[in-house]
Amino acid sequence: MIVKSIIQEDLITLSEVKEILEEVKLRRSGEVEELGYELRRAIRHADLFVKVPPADSRALVDELLKLDKISPEIAVKIADIKPITRDELRAVYAKERYTLVEEDLDRILDIIYRS
Repeated sequence: MIVKSIIQEDLITLSEVKEILEEVKLRRSGEVEELGYELRRAIRHADLFVKVPPADSRALVDELLKLDKISPEIAVKIADIKPITRDELRAVYAKERYTLVEEDLDRILDIIYRS
């Protein structure tokens, strides 16, 4: 597929992607052609890995963005993965130039557990 121009670019969680893909699937269900390979794979991936409804994942991202040292990209990753241990959370921050102290990790995990 050739993209002519980008109209809008937003960071969205995997559960929001799943919702969008389901809408595309419903729109195309009446067509004669079956869904393309890439679309079928994307829907399957979303089905396998989505852990929470879109509204809950967006609320989690919004709550995480209130904390220091959390960029929008990291907040979306955390909402998609929903790490349950400090080590899993450290893995999300592995490419960052800073590390989080135990207090920050516990605060983030607390927000994840509450959601």
